[in-house]
Amino acid sequence: MSTTATLPITQPDAASRRKSILLVFACTILGTVAQLLMKTGMDPDHYKPELMGMLTNLPLVAGYALYGINTVMLVLALREGELSVLYPIIALTYVWVTLLSYIRLHEPPNIYKNLGVMAIIAGVIVIGRGGRK
Repeated sequence: MSTTATLPITQPDAASRRKSILLVFACTILGTVAQLLMKTGMDPDHYKPELMGMLTNLPLVAGYALYGINTVMLVLALREGELSVLYPIIALTYVWVTLLSYIRLHEPPNIYKNLGVMAIIAGVIVIGRGGRK
């Protein structure tokens, strides 16, 4: 008769869960900055389609670097938090990108974008309230 050892799954404490939520929230900000830098890097004044042109495109390279840091931060946050609570918070990146696109890139707002932003915010609130207490 063989015995199988199992490791107990420990539940993170409230402080660890809060830390994870804050880290994911920071990821939304970092991801937004990364996307805006990549968009800036694709501007015709910065972008040159050859390899050296892309490698020397500072906004583009900075955007990709921030995206990499963002990914590492997300992995660290997922260690201690509930995936079903944390992952929807990442949708806030769409909110920040939309708002900053209005402000920094002078993109025109419209009712559909604004309704989408409101739906995302409402969804994050609802899902966040449904997490483990």
